[in-house]
Amino acid sequence: MRAALAALAWVALAGTVAPAAGGPAGGRVARLAADFGVRLFREAVGRRGGGNAVFSPHGAAAVLAALQLATAGPSRRQLEAAMGFGIDEPGVALELRRLRQALGGPGSRLAAAEGLFVARELPLAPGAVARFVQALGRPPAQVAFGQPQRARDVLNAWVQNHTHGSIRGFLPPGAAGPGTRLLLASAVGFGGSWLRPFPAAATRRRPFHRPDGSAAPAPMMEQTARLRHGEFVTPQGLEYDVAELPYGGGDVSMLVAAPARRHVPLAALAGALDGALVAAWAANMTRATRVLVLPRFSLETAWDLRAPLEAMGVRAVFQPAAADFSALCAEEPLFLAQALQKVRIQVNESGTEAAAATAAVVYSRMAPPEIRMDRPFLFLVRHNPTGTILFMGQVTDP
Repeated sequence: MRAALAALAWVALAGTVAPAAGGPAGGRVARLAADFGVRLFREAVGRRGGGNAVFSPHGAAAVLAALQLATAGPSRRQLEAAMGFGIDEPGVALELRRLRQALGGPGSRLAAAEGLFVARELPLAPGAVARFVQALGRPPAQVAFGQPQRARDVLNAWVQNHTHGSIRGFLPPGAAGPGTRLLLASAVGFGGSWLRPFPAAATRRRPFHRPDGSAAPAPMMEQTARLRHGEFVTPQGLEYDVAELPYGGGDVSMLVAAPARRHVPLAALAGALDGALVAAWAANMTRATRVLVLPRFSLETAWDLRAPLEAMGVRAVFQPAAADFSALCAEEPLFLAQALQKVRIQVNESGTEAAAATAAVVYSRMAPPEIRMDRPFLFLVRHNPTGTILFMGQVTDP
């Protein structure tokens, strides 16, 4: 009997989110990874049939890039084709290491890490450990998956340690057991305050227009500020607005995008998303004074990524008769049993509870134009220096 190989890309975001001014794009691999993650989100959210959702493009891309190290044959080629690069190509491993370093460091509110955990009894193929060290900077850790609770404690401690304590209880009971031979984990955590907090006194309940045409009251935050924004048009002629809100420090931003007209379904915009489009937003927005109206929201989404990955051509790894993990282990046939992700995000006026404040806001009589996100909208949390898309999602009913 073949042993199941469980790959988990579970990520969590605690705190609040906001974007920063556009910075230089990352290298080729960072751009390709961002594009792959956005396309995977587009495929996955399309299968959910709408509704609120949050996803981590970077988390998914990091796990599947690491999965390349364990695969061979069609399994490897399909992953490379879907992602647009092979991890063994010249310079790729170095760029991935630099990207990992750029996304976090001592004192950073952003943490990103990948972990590979193999069963202690698994006989590794010659050279497997060296490949992991070259690409990820460390060998895979050995875990006793035959003792599920102990294995869970080890994995959860790793995640907590690599996210500065912001992610706890990463792996739930039953996610890995005696049949597990390899577990790939990507943890992404971010907690930050807006560069310009929304004044709590300005938040009030206003109508939010749902996809079915109905409206329901939602807590809508409001601020007047000089921010980067742009008006764009899809190839199909759909007009939409994009605004950027920076976090303190400027390296991370939230981009929010919505069709200019309320009756236009969000899917018309989401269907045009790819990494190049997001980069174009960042490069072509201009700064002006605007009134931004944005709902408070809190989302949690669990994803099963098998069907979206298969739709993108990654099929062999999931098929017991076709999967080839000989780069990891030549003696025991393996296949990919699960590709999962879990994401949490919370957005409010301050970004953190400790930074909450109350203020009276005085507006000019010459009110600047509004950017009103009172209809379904997309959001992306972007690391500006590299162009890495850490989190993205859609809000259809806050």
